[in-house]
Amino acid sequence: MSEIGVFSRRAFLMGAAATLAGCATTQGGVKNVPVPQKVSYPIVPATDEELAARYAAVEDGGHLIPAIPYKEIDPKYYRQRVKDPTGEAPGTVVVDTPGRFLYLVEPGGTAMRYGVGIGRDGFAWEGEGIIHWRQPWPRWKVPADMIARTPSLARYSVENGGMDPGIKNPLGARALYIFQDGKDTLYRLHGSPEWKSIGKATSSGCVRLVNQDVIDLYKRVPYHARIVVHQGPLGSV
Repeated sequence: MSEIGVFSRRAFLMGAAATLAGCATTQGGVKNVPVPQKVSYPIVPATDEELAARYAAVEDGGHLIPAIPYKEIDPKYYRQRVKDPTGEAPGTVVVDTPGRFLYLVEPGGTAMRYGVGIGRDGFAWEGEGIIHWRQPWPRWKVPADMIARTPSLARYSVENGGMDPGIKNPLGARALYIFQDGKDTLYRLHGSPEWKSIGKATSSGCVRLVNQDVIDLYKRVPYHARIVVHQGPLGSV
């Protein structure tokens, strides 16, 4: 075989090898592309040990949150995964005011459900909005209409800088601020040291969770999540 023939054969083999190497690289890249998956989470009742750990005392942000005596709360208000009853898209927060539940909808037909305390009659809000802002250990800045009803709260007004963060702060360990059409509704999802209020209508229009649950919700809720608040049966908004 001539030198030209040998060179041509070598060039062909080298070109083929390079082509195969290129295909292998391309195929590897395709394999690494994430494919959306429909995720289903198991619905398993928590054991007593798990509940004790879930509601144990915890240090967070330099504050010591006391343990919750969870056995004194109706078990239906424990944080738990349930079959989604809302029909909303994953990532949506749904407040069931009559049921005293908050749902965070998950992919695959489940939702994390939290027991909540809700606003007294006459102070409740309903509709759709966006969780526009979130704050760990927020300051409580009392709005003017609340000060008009309770003048002693004036020292915690917006002008006075509000109440310092802490265990006694009514907004607790986390606050999620609800906006509608780009405006603050003054409606909040927030923590509370008052675990006895869960399942009851006692607050001035906002949805309160025990601090351990609001920390968990804060970690899970998507950025700018949609929120739907129902004052009637689910699906009425």
